[in-house]
Amino acid sequence: MTTAAISFQRVARHNPLAAIGVVLVVIFVAFAIFSPWIAPQDPAYIDLPNRLAGPSAAHWCGTDELGRDITSRLIYGSRISMLVGSCVVAASLALGLIIGSIAGYYGGRIDRFVNIVPMNAFLSFPGILLAIAFVAFRGPGIFNLVFALALGGWVGYARLVRGQVLAAREREYVEAARALGASDLRVIVRHILPNIVQPIIVQAAIGMAGAILAEATMSFLGLGVPPPTASWGTMLNDGRAHLFDAPHLVIFPALAVMLAVLAFNFIGDALRDYLDPRSRIEAGL
Repeated sequence: MTTAAISFQRVARHNPLAAIGVVLVVIFVAFAIFSPWIAPQDPAYIDLPNRLAGPSAAHWCGTDELGRDITSRLIYGSRISMLVGSCVVAASLALGLIIGSIAGYYGGRIDRFVNIVPMNAFLSFPGILLAIAFVAFRGPGIFNLVFALALGGWVGYARLVRGQVLAAREREYVEAARALGASDLRVIVRHILPNIVQPIIVQAAIGMAGAILAEATMSFLGLGVPPPTASWGTMLNDGRAHLFDAPHLVIFPALAVMLAVLAFNFIGDALRDYLDPRSRIEAGL
């Protein structure tokens, strides 16, 4: 057996929730990448005679109000959720790394300005409200959705990076790098960031769950990707009118969102414990 397989078995034995999260994420990523080959039907194919049909052998999760196969739409919807979630986390993390590193490394007036003006200004408004206002102004679409969610998501990463850089800039290896004539950029990129990456990875994993939930919320409000593109939030919005006569229209998309959010939260919690040396010693990893 390979080392990765042995490590996975060891982690699964000590933290089964982490193993469940990894398996779910692998499934959702596979759905997102190979959805044209995995989906049993065209997600946009309309079959009005079979509208609102319950789960059956032909349609495992039933059909919606236009007769479209819900199973296929769930599989294609994972592509939107994984794409938007990963892009939001990447954009928020990149912006947070830059701003947080500058504020934490230089301190003084720069730190006070960044911490008081932009950070507090963005923290004073809920991120979802900023996203709703931006998308309502710019119009729906994947690019506008990613930009809107990243607009309010970078602050958490910036505050985390700022605090870690403030603590790391006084360490001996940073002073040694400065004494050897290393530039500020080299000190930050080569010496500080590699030593503070652990909490950032954990925050990114948990942030992925929040980004998926935010995308579903925006799509539920009609501010996500435009139809007929399949999205879990859009499916929830379409199914709320048939909550009592065809509850499967809501149950299956809600389960998909719940499982995706839980999977990344499980992985984030496991990474937090795994990257902490004391937790690893206690768990015997």
